[in-house]
Amino acid sequence: MKNKTILFIITSLAVYFGLTFFGGEIGNKIMYPLKLFVTFLHEFGHAFGALITGGEVVGFVVNEDGSGVTTTRGGNRAVIIMGGYIGSAIFGNLLFYIGARQERFTQATLYAIAVLMVVISIVWFSSFFTSGFLIVFSFALIVLARFTNLDQIIIMFLGLASILYIIQDFNVGPSSDLAAYADLFVVIPSSVWMYIWLAIVLVLFVLNIRMIFRGTKKSKEISNLMNTNS
Repeated sequence: MKNKTILFIITSLAVYFGLTFFGGEIGNKIMYPLKLFVTFLHEFGHAFGALITGGEVVGFVVNEDGSGVTTTRGGNRAVIIMGGYIGSAIFGNLLFYIGARQERFTQATLYAIAVLMVVISIVWFSSFFTSGFLIVFSFALIVLARFTNLDQIIIMFLGLASILYIIQDFNVGPSSDLAAYADLFVVIPSSVWMYIWLAIVLVLFVLNIRMIFRGTKKSKEISNLMNTNS
């Protein structure tokens, strides 16, 4: 299991960076749905931050160029703003962990993501492009979960690629969120918050990797013990 996970991580890194930096126009087209998925996670992070702090979501938009806007009312503004970048990193790490360590839940996770996307496309409808993307992406996830055995690979790649994209885009993607956060905490400028948020994301990723391989090591020890006793 450990070797399999390491091999998958190395392969995913090669595929991700190969398509991103050397894939040209074809690579951009292949990565485009992933870019929109990361935007979806980012905007859902804002929405989730509003909901857990007593606010409500007024609008949820994923734009064609990969940007997004979530409009909320009420709730804790600091949590809502941070929820986009940090929240999407948490969701990405969760997907990666489920794929790497909780194989029995991978198919159900794909179905859950698909259902969530469809619900958001209806309840928080804001644009035809947003709802169209969410429905098409969710349909693809359902087909892959139902008719293939790739659910574990898909979940791991979605999680890992999302984390990599977030880290790579740290000084561009959350620029508006950083500016808004700096307005709340005027003592600390946005350029400083940018590195604070990046540090949080990197720490989350490192801790997740440690949890994944620590769990793999324990599983191997238990398996060896059972084989010895038998």
